[in-house]
Amino acid sequence: MSDNLFDILARGIFDPKATAIETVAGRRISYAELVARTGRMANALVALGVTPGDRVAAQVEKSVEAIILYLATVRAGAVFLPLNTGYTPAEIEYFAGDAAPAIFVCDPARADRLAPVTQGARLVTLAADGQGSLADAARDAAPDFATVPRNPDDLAALLYTSGTTGRSKGAMLTHGNLVSNAMALRAAWKYGPDDVLIHALPIFHTHGLFVATNVTLFSGASMIFLPKFDVDRIFEAMARATVLMGVPTFYTRLLQDDMLNAETTSRMRLFISGSAPLLADTHREWRARTGHAILERYGMTETNMNASNPHDGDRVAGTVGMPLPGVEIIVTDPETGAELPRGEIGMIEVRGPNVFKGYWRMPDKTAAELRANGFFITGDLGRFDERGYLHIVGRGKDLIITGGYNVYPKEIETEIDALPGVTESAVIGLPHRDFGEGVTAVIVGPAAPPEAEVLAMLERRLARFKLPKRVLFVDELPRNTMGKVQKNLLRDRFAGLYH
Repeated sequence: MSDNLFDILARGIFDPKATAIETVAGRRISYAELVARTGRMANALVALGVTPGDRVAAQVEKSVEAIILYLATVRAGAVFLPLNTGYTPAEIEYFAGDAAPAIFVCDPARADRLAPVTQGARLVTLAADGQGSLADAARDAAPDFATVPRNPDDLAALLYTSGTTGRSKGAMLTHGNLVSNAMALRAAWKYGPDDVLIHALPIFHTHGLFVATNVTLFSGASMIFLPKFDVDRIFEAMARATVLMGVPTFYTRLLQDDMLNAETTSRMRLFISGSAPLLADTHREWRARTGHAILERYGMTETNMNASNPHDGDRVAGTVGMPLPGVEIIVTDPETGAELPRGEIGMIEVRGPNVFKGYWRMPDKTAAELRANGFFITGDLGRFDERGYLHIVGRGKDLIITGGYNVYPKEIETEIDALPGVTESAVIGLPHRDFGEGVTAVIVGPAAPPEAEVLAMLERRLARFKLPKRVLFVDELPRNTMGKVQKNLLRDRFAGLYH
């Protein structure tokens, strides 16, 4: 029996007539239609020369057609490579050269600019409205397609990391990785055929493509497919949806709207947040306004989801919950790799069927971050509390060493964010001739107190070596497309502050 992700999905379809995807235009695509359209698309890909193991790269707008392309690629035994729609041709040239895709799919409006940089891949087009050369080929193809058998260890997708510490690395994700994680999340979040997801996330990232889409389809549930996050459309959809998956920005934006209350969210059963840390204040305010506790979880490109706050039980603000079933998480000494006792801060390591196969064409990077015993060194610092909930303290590369002392930015950010008038903050280390690194706070908040007052208030709460040497104010913090603060950009911007 094949372990192709699509075969497992198809075997589990509860009702072929049930709606899989609903568009903002009101179009409903049943599971039967989804299977037929992926068959046509898979036949079109094979006719273009795609063979098992080939990479199919796609820089396309979010659409039902893009989801069908993903499923058809997997169904054909090929490897799906989604690319951020914001990438420039210069960036695309690197990905195309590194991944060596057989086919490169783009929006028709981008074809002329991308043709010179696709590195020998055959360029075809697919628009969100169903136009384009690939769409035309799929419409003319037969709906029946014999899904290519795959083993759990065969690649299903190649996702590039954000590359904040050097050139981007391609994380190799297998059929087994994606299927096991979808099944674990389906059980952990009690997902079923009656669920209706508000899908407002991008689909070039693990959150929108593998968590939101896979979990919904593997549950026989349906999704209201929004092109992007839109407050009005979210509220409109809540009247008949049950689940919202989002990044923290979704929740802060919704909290700014007077429509948010217990009545407008009464039909919803689950609000899930991830991809970036959710402030404890946001968690508390959301609960006070709606009666719902946001469920925060923890994952990354290389592992999909690792931990989650419980569906039943306490969803603790400021934590990402406990390891998912089948997933092991340990906290280790960054220097020795020895496991640390509960309560101590160290490097988070993960092992399980969700953990990727390694980095594409980077055996040295793979060996450095994937231990022989199967544990993946995440690069995240954290600790387990006395109840077994995991707290993320920050990225290992964001650790500040000042005067020989280790300073964890999250601890200082929590104190700053609690100050009156502060919207949010980021704490970074900058080169300092006396201390090695100077602790530096960057604050957003037009009503925030001036620098001297911030320091005076923090002095009562923090050890002296943790106190920022400077407090800087900005209009907004730089973020990537999934809402994560890009501290590397802040470090670059203010690099000469202490010189």
